[in-house]
Amino acid sequence: MKPAQATCRTRLPDGTLVTITATRRERAGRADVKCTVPGDAYAAERMQQVVRLARHTESLIDSRDQVVLGADRPPVGRDWELAAVLADRIVRGVWHAHAHGGDVVANGWSDAWELGRVAGHDVHDASPDALVGGPEGLAHLGQLDGHPDPGARVSRARAWFPLHSGGAGDALGWVEVSVHPLAPTGERLDEEQTIAVPGVDAARQLAVRQALAGARHFDGRGLGRWRTTVRFGAPPFTGRSYELALVLADRIARGREFLPRARLLATGCSDAWHAGRVDTVDGLAPKCALLLREAGPGDRILLPQAWEDGLPDGFAQGVRARGASMALVGRIGII
Repeated sequence: MKPAQATCRTRLPDGTLVTITATRRERAGRADVKCTVPGDAYAAERMQQVVRLARHTESLIDSRDQVVLGADRPPVGRDWELAAVLADRIVRGVWHAHAHGGDVVANGWSDAWELGRVAGHDVHDASPDALVGGPEGLAHLGQLDGHPDPGARVSRARAWFPLHSGGAGDALGWVEVSVHPLAPTGERLDEEQTIAVPGVDAARQLAVRQALAGARHFDGRGLGRWRTTVRFGAPPFTGRSYELALVLADRIARGREFLPRARLLATGCSDAWHAGRVDTVDGLAPKCALLLREAGPGDRILLPQAWEDGLPDGFAQGVRARGASMALVGRIGII
């Protein structure tokens, strides 16, 4: 039986302990995870992000409960992240801390929670029975139950897209999609709730979720099968021209698209991803100039079909001269 509440403690640099408490309650239309840290809104936001990402390698989704996490006082740095992850897992019944007698002290942090991996820890005076993250301690969350590295089941793909700002700031941004298979349960899932987009605002999160859910609907068998994490490697930007790169990176990660010999560079958006349609975007001339400048041997460039009549003279030949290839697409599919 799942407990209604669970705690996990983490050691601070001064040797004192912070207690992180996780409480499970009926979701009732609320967010899946809520976090509070006294006087530190940033730490609360980071805690919510960490917990959501660490769920990425779990094969089951139970959308009936909300988990509320809180720290009894502000933690320091990021060494508390593992404790928050473990408190969340204990209260949901995903991990049973039998070996620790229910009193868990943990320190660890990661830049890849979506892979279930723990990069390291900062505490130097941990007790012998404490859980500490890193290669010499808890290297990945699978070790909690003697399982293999869960990151091995995550498929990742990256695609690039042109960012046009009107001058020297023009550059390629990238979007990376990581997917982990879900176990079939027969439960109907809201596809958008299985997609995490850390580090961006709510509007961009919604746009990414809607684009991926629509494009997977077009696949026919793409819904309800994956946990997904999307990351952007570009500085903050506006517009929707990243959408085609996003959708194609997702299709590659899910084995629905052929791999180019090198990078995939794409620009395009859609108001009908559910129909597989690719629509035009602004900035044809400067984006083509940027793509031609950045293209390298083996790269594959995909542009909206609507750009066909407006391509600069010699663009296709210039792409081939750089050892790359290009195509104009009106629909997604095996490109």
